[in-house]
Amino acid sequence: MATPHRRLRVIHGRDDIDLPAAEKAVADLLTALGKDPGTEHLADTPRRVAQSYAELLTPREFNLTTFPNDEGYDELVLAKEIPVQSLCEHHLLPFHGRAYVGYLPGERILGLSKLARVVELFARDLQVQERLTKQIANWLQEHLSPKGVGVVIEAEHLCMALRGVRAAGSRTVTSALHGVLRENPASRQEFFALSGLRA
Repeated sequence: MATPHRRLRVIHGRDDIDLPAAEKAVADLLTALGKDPGTEHLADTPRRVAQSYAELLTPREFNLTTFPNDEGYDELVLAKEIPVQSLCEHHLLPFHGRAYVGYLPGERILGLSKLARVVELFARDLQVQERLTKQIANWLQEHLSPKGVGVVIEAEHLCMALRGVRAAGSRTVTSALHGVLRENPASRQEFFALSGLRA
């Protein structure tokens, strides 16, 4: 007899964030940049910046809820245009865009909101887009055991848009595929077609 549902509590805390040390580091950075952190406009900036980074680096806890696939659903489940915000680990500047996350169910199906939660779980960290894409796919493969997983992220990187080459509007696309979505050309094509992306 199938278990009605299973819950896995996902806690990905950042207990190692030292807010007072981060505030001091921001004040030191302002000074190094020729700014006076003691002025009225900058006095609270170190605290605000430290808290902003703590928020950007801390995902919310959630319950990964799965249910038995009693109906034997064997078609693609796809969540499109999940907002993604993360921080480039090379420049500490944001990158943002959309994720497309799909899977072919095995014995269990996933609560749909959890696809967005898994994206956030790994996005709230210092990241590179390639690793982020792979981490989401690997995590779903490990915890859901589906027949296949597909993840595509399309994002704009402010480190490219605002500095260096200054290619504003340029978007980077990365993908990670497992199982049938990697091995079967028709399934892979279906995933990209339903995502609205080109294979």
